Amino acid sequence: MSDSDDKQELGQAPLIEHLIELRSRLLRAVVAIFVIFLGLYPFANEIYTFVAQPLMGMLPEGSQMIATEVASPFLAPFKLTLVVAVFVAIPYVLHQAWAFVAPGLYDNEKALALPLLASSVGLFYAGAAFAYYVVFPLLFQFFTQTGPENVAVMTDINQYLNFVLKLFFAFGVAFEIPIATFLLIASGATTVESLTKKRPYIILGCFVVGMLLTPPDVISQSLLAIPMYLLYEVGILFGRLVRRKKQRPDQTTPAEERDDT
Repeated sequence: MSDSDDKQELGQAPLIEHLIELRSRLLRAVVAIFVIFLGLYPFANEIYTFVAQPLMGMLPEGSQMIATEVASPFLAPFKLTLVVAVFVAIPYVLHQAWAFVAPGLYDNEKALALPLLASSVGLFYAGAAFAYYVVFPLLFQFFTQTGPENVAVMTDINQYLNFVLKLFFAFGVAFEIPIATFLLIASGATTVESLTKKRPYIILGCFVVGMLLTPPDVISQSLLAIPMYLLYEVGILFGRLVRRKKQRPDQTTPAEERDDT
């Protein structure tokens, strides 16, 4: 066997080891989701009732949700329970991703990445909670009270589930804006001054995103766009703090030089 063949085998060995580790991490994540799903499935109907409560509380007396498809009474709670299992397992899934990536990072990158990872999970959960406890009551109150008096409100359980999952995802992603803004500033891709000057375009962009990610009504679009813009301002605020920390060593350098002389 020649030296070139030996080098090629040595180069392939780390790649194979990384692929094996990646497969192992993915399997652990899938198993965690499956185990959580099995634990939650006996409570599937209760979970669906909890998620449907913001609408059920606003329905007129005697109204109820309906199932227009034969399999909907089974599939809707099943689908929701699976989504909740993934939702609950997110910290563990991200931990597996972190364990796979961390050995290749420098110490300063680890010190920055770990808090960002934890805060991104917390912000996603906060976005979903904001949608459930703030947006849903306002939204469903508006929808149920503005219809004609002779129209009975009876929402299909599958359509309702698709509606709320879309909003959960939209608000969860929208609450990640401070992290994205912070990373753009910290990486040097943009500056605080540049982002500040683009405020009018950001406001317009927030409403466009709200229009695309939410149902076609002004209330839900505004309830997403306004928090998005406020979170953008939070990201700029943290970006200013990062810039000040970076500038402190430079500001002390002349004084240190005078002391040395």
